[in-house]
Amino acid sequence: MATAASANLIAELDDAVTGGSPERRVQILRQVTDLFLSDARRLDEAQTSVFDEIFVRLIERLEVRTLARLSVILSETDTAPRQAIRLLAFHADASVAAPVLTKSDHLSEKDLIKIANTRGPQHLLAIAVRNTLNEALTDVLIRRGNADVSNALALNGVACFSECGYATLVGRAERDESLTEKLGLRLDIPGNLLRELLARATDAVRARFLTAPRPVMRNKTQAPIEVVSTDPPSLIDYTQAQNEMVALNRAGKLNDSTVNRFAVRREYTNVVAALAFKSDVNIETIHPLINSDRLYGLIVACKAARLNWSTTTMIIRNRPACPPATEQELEQGLEVFQALSLSVAQWTIRFGADRIAAKANERSGAAVAGLA
Repeated sequence: MATAASANLIAELDDAVTGGSPERRVQILRQVTDLFLSDARRLDEAQTSVFDEIFVRLIERLEVRTLARLSVILSETDTAPRQAIRLLAFHADASVAAPVLTKSDHLSEKDLIKIANTRGPQHLLAIAVRNTLNEALTDVLIRRGNADVSNALALNGVACFSECGYATLVGRAERDESLTEKLGLRLDIPGNLLRELLARATDAVRARFLTAPRPVMRNKTQAPIEVVSTDPPSLIDYTQAQNEMVALNRAGKLNDSTVNRFAVRREYTNVVAALAFKSDVNIETIHPLINSDRLYGLIVACKAARLNWSTTTMIIRNRPACPPATEQELEQGLEVFQALSLSVAQWTIRFGADRIAAKANERSGAAVAGLA
């Protein structure tokens, strides 16, 4: 039984801590850890407290390398002793603190804020990738963190930011292209700050926005609007649609009204062909933007094609095999649409075409390699 065995270990603990060798302390730690893990889910609060006391007394006398290994083990244990976790989290050596700071759910917000206010960049970086981060904590991390911490926060899809925190990150992004790209891909960035961010972004960053995945993903368990082919464009025959666009253009009818009607009818072969024709790029550039999990590339294509926001909204709302866009996404989309000049949109979609083609070639190469 765990309690009986732990009583013997406690009796040995005083000798090991006060007069035993480092090797003896490590041996006791190994025994305690094995015993705890074997019964962790069956222990009541009192029994867990006994183990907590043992761990705390050992942690105070063990070397960093041993504590780092213990931190990894306890960080992945749902029922880990709370005082031991707290002692590891406050440790001055980041190799000891980082595992529990990153993964453990047994640290209070107050403790995390205190650590963020008093420890160094590696401690802050470990906190920045946690799976829950509220505004009070991210405010501290942004205020005290370096560029690595800012980028980790921007990439963390579950991190919540205050308006001041977001504004600070956008200000730093002016000197950091990597941060610009990460912030621009978030679903929760306020529209006015997204517009400011895009206004400062370089052509290369805007082009990367066309194909970069979001760090914040929407729930895609909803039923799709329409089941259509997600095959690469090379497997879809766009010939008829392209010929129709040429004819409509010659007749002066390839306009917002016509493209809007294509979207309402969910004739997305025609939508893709129309966007490609009007923005003067190939089908391969537009095709992946329709089913993308983010709207930026599609909005750029619509702007480059000289469509208005009403038509762009209709294309977004009726995309095949995609969940409905949220109101926040549409608000952000309008900010992007208004921030983009026609020339910038056209340059971005044409510059990004090379990136899209390169990604397609990478996938084809990987597929061929897999068959070899």
